[in-house]
This record gives sequence, C-alpha cells and structure tokens, in this order.
Amino acid sequence: MTVLDGPAVSRVPRSLVRPTPVRGRVAVFLKYLSLVLAGAVVLVPLAAVLLTSLRTSREMADGGALAAPHHWFNLHNYAVAFTDGHMLRALENTSFILVFSVLGTVLIGSMTAYAIDRFHFRFRKLVLALFLIASLVPGVTTQVATYQIVNSLGVMDTRWAPVMLYMGTDIVSIYIFLQFIRSIPVSLDEAARLDGANSFTIYWRIIVPLLKPAIATVVIIKGVAIYNDFYIPFLYMPDDSLGTVSTSLFRFKGPYGAHWEVISAGAALVILPSLAVFLALQRFIYNGFASGATK
Repeated sequence: MTVLDGPAVSRVPRSLVRPTPVRGRVAVFLKYLSLVLAGAVVLVPLAAVLLTSLRTSREMADGGALAAPHHWFNLHNYAVAFTDGHMLRALENTSFILVFSVLGTVLIGSMTAYAIDRFHFRFRKLVLALFLIASLVPGVTTQVATYQIVNSLGVMDTRWAPVMLYMGTDIVSIYIFLQFIRSIPVSLDEAARLDGANSFTIYWRIIVPLLKPAIATVVIIKGVAIYNDFYIPFLYMPDDSLGTVSTSLFRFKGPYGAHWEVISAGAALVILPSLAVFLALQRFIYNGFASGATK
C-alpha cells in the first residue's frame, strides 16, 4: 500500500485549474471602479471645501480649488465665519427646532404605528394608505395652504413654525416603527392587561423600551433632514435673528460673495457637527434598517 505525503495529495494538476473568465475580471474591475467614482463624488467636494477654508485670498487667486494651503492651521477664516456669520446663534436656533421636532416625530410616529398594529378598527388600512398617498403629493403644491394655516395660527416668524411642520411625521418613520412593533409578541400586551395595565401604560412601559433601535434610526434620519433643510426655515422665519445653520450660511454669503475661503469656512462649520454625529451613530442606522428589514 502506497502512502502519499501531504504535499503530493494537495498538489492539483495544472490542466484541472480553470483560468478566471474574462467576464468575471471585468465585473470585478467595474465594481471597484464604481466604488471609487462614488467615493470621489462624495469626498472631492468636501476636500475642496476644507482646503479652500484654510487658504488666504491671495492663495485663492493663485491656485485651484484643490490646491494645498501654505499654512494648514490657518483658522482666521473660521473665526471670521463664526463671528460675522452668527453661527453660535444659528446653532442655538437649529438645536431648539431639532430637539422638539425629533421628539414630536418619535412620539407621533410610534403612537401611530402602535395604534395601527395593535388596535383593530374598520378603516385601519385606509389610514395607512392615506399616509402613503400624502407622502407622494409634492410638498410645493400645498405650500400656499400651509403658509396660510401657519400664519393664521400666529406662529409665523417664530421657532415654533418649523417645529409644527416637522412634527408631522413622515411615512418612513411610521413604517420603521411598524416593522419593529410587529416583531414584539402580543402576549406581552395580554400579560400586562391581566395585571391591570391600560393601553397607554403598555405603550410607554413595554413598547417604547423595545423600540430603542427604531427610535435611534428615526432620530438620526429625521435629525439630519431637519439640520440640512433650508426651505422651511427660510420661508417661515425670515427674521435674521431666527436664522438656522443653513439660512445663516446663505445670508452670510452677501458681504463675502467674492471671498470663497470665508464662505468655505462657514460651510465647514455647518458640516462638522452633522458629520461628527453621523460617524458616531452610523451603526444605529445600519442596525436599525437591517433589523427592520428582517423582522
């Protein structure tokens, strides 16, 4: 009996090795090329803003948008943008609107999803369909009526005007909460009712603590959308003292229309908070979407 050693057994004849098909190599190449191009589309503008914000006006006249600054720690443009652009006041207004709007969205969205999933009433499917239809209607077509309603309520040119508009939760938030609530066993509700708990107690003591991944996902998605929004604060808060980060940056462009290095510094100040929050909490977005898709 012949005993074959290890290397002899693992050796494969060259005639049996199949070469990689050309089509597969092209597919791999196109895949990585698309990733590189997508990354460049996102990173190149950010790099241009950062490099421009660190340059002086003379350097702006001598080089392009991606030229490196002579001094990498030139923070003069940031000081000018922070003081003359009133960024501290803008961050305060934005934070006020953001906190109350996100809290309202979480409460309204989770309560709506809880009512749709746990309560059986005649027009339950119709209510969910109406939410979907409302999200398909272009918002610009209802702005005249919305403007008149906000004006009649007496909250025009106050920070509560955008809060009221943002608190009207969107269908995406309802669907995220609905998917998570459907994964919660109904037996928990029945056990709580046997102990004398009412519907609100079940929602607050049982449903809400189990919705933490969904709440984190909605908070991040809604918060980024509110932080980046320009139209609603610009239309409903025309006073300069009520400017948010987006509207303050737009108004800041006036006296510095030709000084792109100062404008870029203001843009970088607006980008940094949202970028830092997203990088710190991005795992909640991915976990929330993945969990919601599989529940």
